[in-house]
Amino acid sequence: MSAEGLGPRGNRLFLRKSIAQIQKEAAKSELKRTLGPLNLMSLGIGAIIGAGIFVLTGQVASAHAGPAIMFSFVLAGIACALAGLCYAELASTMPVSGSAYTYAYGTMGEVFAWVMGWLLVLEYGVAAATVAVGWSGYVVSILSDFGISQNLFPTIQFAGGEGPNWATPLVQYVQGAAGASFPLTGTFNLVAALGIAAVCSLLVLGISESANINNAIVVLKIVVLLTFIGVGIAYIDPANWTPLIPAQGDSWDQFGVGGIFRGAAIIFFAYVGFEAVSTAAAEAKNPSKDVPVGILGALFVCTLIYMAVAAVMTGVVPYLELASPAPIAVAIDRMALTWADIPVASAEGGQLNLVSFMIKIGAITGLSSVMLVLVYGQTRIFYTMARDGLLPKAFAVVHPKLKTPWVGTILLGVLIATAASFLPISILGDLVSLGTACAFAIVCFSVIMLRLRHPEMERPFRVPGGIATAVAGILACLGLAGLNFWPMIQHAMDDNPLPLTILAAYAAVGALIYAAYGYWHSKLAKGIDITEDTALASPAEALGGKVDNVKED
Repeated sequence: MSAEGLGPRGNRLFLRKSIAQIQKEAAKSELKRTLGPLNLMSLGIGAIIGAGIFVLTGQVASAHAGPAIMFSFVLAGIACALAGLCYAELASTMPVSGSAYTYAYGTMGEVFAWVMGWLLVLEYGVAAATVAVGWSGYVVSILSDFGISQNLFPTIQFAGGEGPNWATPLVQYVQGAAGASFPLTGTFNLVAALGIAAVCSLLVLGISESANINNAIVVLKIVVLLTFIGVGIAYIDPANWTPLIPAQGDSWDQFGVGGIFRGAAIIFFAYVGFEAVSTAAAEAKNPSKDVPVGILGALFVCTLIYMAVAAVMTGVVPYLELASPAPIAVAIDRMALTWADIPVASAEGGQLNLVSFMIKIGAITGLSSVMLVLVYGQTRIFYTMARDGLLPKAFAVVHPKLKTPWVGTILLGVLIATAASFLPISILGDLVSLGTACAFAIVCFSVIMLRLRHPEMERPFRVPGGIATAVAGILACLGLAGLNFWPMIQHAMDDNPLPLTILAAYAAVGALIYAAYGYWHSKLAKGIDITEDTALASPAEALGGKVDNVKED
C-alpha cells in the first residue's frame, strides 16, 4: 500500500494514506450521479430533524436560553453551514466509507484519524444514546395517555426531582439555587436500553429500510412539527416570551447573552445529520451547485422549523417548566386540546386526544429511524477502522448468512444501551455536541491541509472562500466546543466532577486502545493493501437502503 508521511520513527503517528489509495478504495463502489438539489435537501432534512428538536430543545430553554433559544438555533446553524461546505469538498474528492475518519487519515495522519474515529463515537454512538433517552420519554408519555404508565413506571422521588421508575437514568441532572448536582435515582432507563436493543437486532438481522419507508418517515416528522406549530399558535401566551432574553442568572451560561451561546453549543446536536448531505456529494448530478444548495437549503429549512417549534413551545409553556426529555409532549398536554378528544375506553379518563396521540406517535417513529441511522453509522465507522487494523477484528466480523457485522453491532449496542440507561440527557447532549464540534473542526482543517499539499487535485466541489471559510469553520466549531467544555471544568471545580471525569475517562480509554492495539496492528504501517468494499452502494442509503452485502476482509 502506498502511503505518505513516511520518515523517521517519530513520524510514525503521522503516517498518512495516500490520496491515490483512498480513491482506489472508493473505486469499487462507483456511484451514479442521480441526486439533484431537492433530493439532497430532502436527505438532509430527514437526517437533521430528530432528537435535537424533539428532545434537547426543552433542556436548553429551561436551563440556558429561555425563549431566546431561537437565536441559539441560528448560531449553531451558521457553524454547521461552514463545516458542511468543507465536508462537501472532501466528500467530492474522497467518496469513501468512514467519512471524516478517512479524510483525517489521508490529510493529517493515523493518530488524527484515530482521534477523529473516537470523536465520531460521540457523534454517532452517544448521540444514539441521547435519542434513546428522548425516545423513552415519548413512549412513557403516550402510555400515560392510556392510563397504564403509572402501573408500569410508577413515579419515584430523588434528590431535587422525580421521574418514572425504569425510565429515568441512574444519574440525574438537577439545577438548583446552589448549583448543579448529579444525584443517583436508584433506577435506570430500561425503556431506552430496550429501544437500542431493538434497533441493534434489526441491524444484525439485516432488516432493510426501503427508500419509500424512509421518505414516509421524513414526511411524517415534518407533518408532526408543522401540526404542532399550526395548532399551538392559538395557545400561545405572549407573557411567556417576556422577557425574550431572560436576565442573567447566577452563572455566565444561565440565561442572558451567555445562555444564548451556551444554548447554541448544546443545540449544535440538532444539526449533526447534515453530514448525510455532504457524504452524498459523489452522487450529485452537479456537485459544484447541488451540494451547497442541499446543505444550505436543508439547514435553512430546518432552522426555520426549529425556530417556529421553539417559539410555540416556549409560548405555550413557561420555559422553566420544559426540563423534560419529551418537551413537545409537555407542550401538547398543556394545550389541553379538548376539541380533539374522542371516547376510548382504554384511555385515561375515557378520552383520547387525537392531535396529542398523532404528534407523540410521529415523534416516536421519527426518533426510532434516527436511532437506526446513528447506530448503523457507528457500526460502519468501527467496521472501517477494524479493517484498517486500528480496532480489534471483532468489529469487522461478518455473519456468514446474514452478511452483517453482527459482533461489532452487538458490542456497540451493549455500550450504547448502557450509556442511555445510566447517564442523564444533559451530560449525553454535552458529550455529543462537544465531540461533534471537534470533529467538524478537524474536517475544516483537513480541507486546508489538502489544499496546501495537493493544490492540483481535481475537486468537483470547492468551498466558496477557500481556506478563509475553512478557518472560519474551525473557529466557530471550536468556539462551540469550548462552550461545552468549560462548564465541565466549572462543575469539577465548584460542585461535581462527574461530567469532566466521564470525558477524561473516555479520552483515556481511547488513547489506551490505540496505544495497546491500533498502533501495533495498523495495516497501513505494515504495508498491507486494503480495498474498500462498502456495505452500501452509497452514503445516502444509510437513510433508506439495504443494510447488507458487507463482505469480510
